[in-house]
Amino acid sequence: MSTLFRQVIHEDLGCGSYVVGDTSAGVAAVVDPQWDIDPYLRLSRLHGVHIEHVLETHNHADHVSGHGRLAHATGATIHIHELAEVEYPHEAITDGWKLRLGEVEVEALHTPGHRPEHTSFAVRELASGRLWAVLTGDSLFIGDVARPDLAVEPRAGAAEIYRSLHARLLNLDDDVAVFPGHLGGSLCGSSAIENAPASTIGAERRHNDALGYPSQESFVEASVNSIGERPPHVELIVSLNKGPLTEELGTPVPLSPRAVEVAIAEGAVLVDARTNEQFDEAHIPGAISASAYDTGFATKVARVVDPDVELIVVAASDGYELEAAELLASVGLRVRGYLQGGMTAWRSEGRPVSRIRLIDPNALAERMRDDEIAVVDVRDHDEFASGHIPGSWHVPYGDLVDRLSELPRDRAIATICAGGKRSGLAASLLQREGFEQVIHVGHGGVGTWRDLGHRVETASR
Repeated sequence: MSTLFRQVIHEDLGCGSYVVGDTSAGVAAVVDPQWDIDPYLRLSRLHGVHIEHVLETHNHADHVSGHGRLAHATGATIHIHELAEVEYPHEAITDGWKLRLGEVEVEALHTPGHRPEHTSFAVRELASGRLWAVLTGDSLFIGDVARPDLAVEPRAGAAEIYRSLHARLLNLDDDVAVFPGHLGGSLCGSSAIENAPASTIGAERRHNDALGYPSQESFVEASVNSIGERPPHVELIVSLNKGPLTEELGTPVPLSPRAVEVAIAEGAVLVDARTNEQFDEAHIPGAISASAYDTGFATKVARVVDPDVELIVVAASDGYELEAAELLASVGLRVRGYLQGGMTAWRSEGRPVSRIRLIDPNALAERMRDDEIAVVDVRDHDEFASGHIPGSWHVPYGDLVDRLSELPRDRAIATICAGGKRSGLAASLLQREGFEQVIHVGHGGVGTWRDLGHRVETASR
């Protein structure tokens, strides 16, 4: 069998992209390339194929596509549905368009809803005629379906998704494999998206609750009512993906401690990509804490910084700082540079550092018995509603900077989430905004608090 099929997962964003081709013919296509194109170039070398085509399911709203980089590196032609209205050189496709890659055929299935141009791609082996896989992009996920509100009126989008699912995708045979454009953690669906990399049409028909509504009307109602937070900077990212081909979003350069100091004075924001615990122990004053060791790093940063602001990265090593910078670029953020030598270089020059007190949920309970302390729960709305510490404020971390006036400055403030990651970012934001008594609750969160026997409430405050 000469068919080449590889799934490439972007762990930070929960995106799935694909390499499809024929090793005997020496040709391949990449579907929905991520910003970092190295995985595709490596696969093409390993399997002896030339990447001649790039297929986009739609104009992505949550991450910057690597189609410009890939086209430049390989000379590939970019294909996208004619309704995408893109500005870059491309071949416009429509429903039923077919691409032959040796003995593999890819067919376009127009599946609008998430966006008007959205297209799924069916993969067929020409020798047998068997349609064995469908790349569903942002239409059908494993355990979920796409959100309908990022490009059109939500009810109209949901109705289109319903028709795309039931009139197109669910008409495929049960044994056709389903390979989605997103896995769990993506903001293009709901919390129901599973982390499984693949499924089948039959399995989704049986187990995907979003496919079980008895009518289009009931599906639309449920879809609209389950819409969560939008990905950050949607309009910017879509414009980058529709506009002239983008190969770079700034080239990060190594900066000395003095250069970092000057950049901060000029308005740059310092993103400390080490662990939250390392940040709490010592960090550059005014930095924000977002660990690049955790999934969702880039999206968390994008939620709390303006897309026009230049960023500077601090991490444990220069190599990892470059990786963190690439992740930030993948969501449309501009990285000016990185602190060469990390915190070691900063501290070796005797420059000032700040600290944040780190405590665990049990220590928080003890502190609340003895002191008047404000607890700020920075989780999402559904998490807070399912159980929270009595008397706690609810301010999702992405809303924090806009709601500072609601929080007291005359007492200690402890930030808490589910596990200590978002609360670490929130604590750094509060300290950056001048709050002097900031406490980061880590090594667990509200679930740990509950497991330790402390009381929680379920009614929203």
